[in-house]
Amino acid sequence: MALPTTTPSSWLRSMDFPSQLFETGGDDFELYEEEDEFVLDVELPGFDVEEIDVTWDDGTLNVAAQHEDAERNQRRTYHRRFRFPKRVDDEGIAANYQNGILEVRLPVSEGATTRGKAIEVEA
Repeated sequence: MALPTTTPSSWLRSMDFPSQLFETGGDDFELYEEEDEFVLDVELPGFDVEEIDVTWDDGTLNVAAQHEDAERNQRRTYHRRFRFPKRVDDEGIAANYQNGILEVRLPVSEGATTRGKAIEVEA
């Protein structure tokens, strides 16, 4: 059996599985690790910088945004939490919002290693 070559969310959608069941969500963010920091890019088009709230609490980054359009009587909200496998230097976290993209840089603490425990896989 060949493995799918597309992202899990797209091949699950093609098989009509509900994304909520597998917690795949949308493709509205990109998270990757560079040499000494995590970089998170979140697509938030249509929000003003004042409407975006980014907080850090005990290893969890919280990104929330709310936009109210009085003319159309509509309100848009965004909320997502991100956990990180390594300790982050919370004093060095920086966020920038430009052209509808929120970029958050989270420096990894000196000497940080991946948290967790290795699980042996048995045959």
